Amino acid sequence: MLKLIVVRHAESEWNPIGRYQGLLDPDLTERGVEQARRLAKALKKENIQVLFSSPLKRTFKTAKIIGEEIGLEPIPEERVIEIDHGKWSGLLVEEVKQKFPKEFEKWLKEPHRVKFEGGESLLDVFKRVKNFLEFLLKNYNEKTVAVVSHTVPIRCLYCAVLDIDLSKFWSFGCDNASYSVVYLDSEGRNVIQKLNITCHLGDLYVEAHKAL
Repeated sequence: MLKLIVVRHAESEWNPIGRYQGLLDPDLTERGVEQARRLAKALKKENIQVLFSSPLKRTFKTAKIIGEEIGLEPIPEERVIEIDHGKWSGLLVEEVKQKFPKEFEKWLKEPHRVKFEGGESLLDVFKRVKNFLEFLLKNYNEKTVAVVSHTVPIRCLYCAVLDIDLSKFWSFGCDNASYSVVYLDSEGRNVIQKLNITCHLGDLYVEAHKAL
């Protein structure tokens, strides 16, 4: 079995205002930096041996703070980068509702049917995340690996782990600076042991926006 610690990046400058980030690259907030520090301390007990991260600033900075605490250098991993939101990138949720009302409703109700204009679909993300999971099982089986990623790849990862349809995408909580513990088995007997753990954040906890 491979033990995988799945981490969502700490709070970015755009999270509190509900702005779609996609491949755009805002930094962490001051609160986000402190969230990452508390997260790093919580992860110390997991005995992580390898640390991967999306290369975007909000993820890689979170991973660097974790790495400093546990003595690892994060490895950039493009396959767990955020979905390309295309024309939604940089827009506030309210702006998206006004400019793309039908697409926004579909995103909330039928996310598996959405392909962002000028960007990616959930299936695109699912395929690259599944490829990453196969890579981990092939190269790091019996190890404890952590990956710092974003809401869309993380939820796609859970669908891949459980072998369930992408229509269930919104079924998983995914808050800033949360972590989950997943066990991957080469024969597909995968287990999500812990999901969206945030108790380490204390008064720094902020609930994720339901449309992001």
